Amino acid sequence: MGSGIVKNLINSGHSVIVWNRTQEKCADFVKAGAEQGLTPSDVVLAADITFSCVADPQAAKHMVFGNCGVLMEISSDKGYVEMTGIDAETSQDIAEAINGKGGRYLEAQVQGSKTQAQEGTLVILAAGNRTLFDDCQSCFEAMGKNSFYLGVVGNASKMNLVLQLMAGVTLAGLAESMALADRAGLQQKDVLEVLELTSLACPAIIDKGKAIIEGGFPTQLPLQHMQKDLRLSLEMSDQLEQPLPLAAAANEVYKHAKRVGYGEHDASAVYIRARF
Repeated sequence: MGSGIVKNLINSGHSVIVWNRTQEKCADFVKAGAEQGLTPSDVVLAADITFSCVADPQAAKHMVFGNCGVLMEISSDKGYVEMTGIDAETSQDIAEAINGKGGRYLEAQVQGSKTQAQEGTLVILAAGNRTLFDDCQSCFEAMGKNSFYLGVVGNASKMNLVLQLMAGVTLAGLAESMALADRAGLQQKDVLEVLELTSLACPAIIDKGKAIIEGGFPTQLPLQHMQKDLRLSLEMSDQLEQPLPLAAAANEVYKHAKRVGYGEHDASAVYIRARF
């Protein structure tokens, strides 16, 4: 959870206590006005509702089940909101553990970039305990422009992966198109200018196109997180026996870009693999 979200929560009147394994990130949060806990269990003890947003399913599970983890202090008067991009099975495992201790559980996946998080314009996809969803509304309003309740635990994770699959395949297609234009001797800025006048134009494509042209790839969504979401989408498709040939091919492109050192760059750095 970035400092922009923390600032938005504080500015909307919420008291915030944070923990992060990276002390430098905690310093940013404290500077924004939050208090700092020494462990995840400290945060749960001090807060009525705890929000978790970490890198991947493994990290999300470690936050709950690990040493000095969330389960140590979960009780009937506590709510736990998992905002990490995870698969439905991981979310259900965490929900079972939280509910088993008497707590309330909600998964709340987010759609949006780092900039949207700072601006408080994320889209929040939630599933699980309905009363906790209602109790989180003032927090969700500080984080995003819309929040949706999708029913039982797992539905929000599935919806998020469906949307991430669309985004990942679309971005890979954009990267290949821009690489083809360059190889064909066309000016990429001309391609983008024409694209903006067509029905394909949307903020995401235009922003990523500009990042490709500029070549700096400032991180809005890390490439390694996009690849993680594609991998989780493919795992879900295996369980459902739903073929995803385009997603499978796109995943290989992101994996290669990640292997050559662009994992922490923006997902638009997939262009490097498409170009070279």
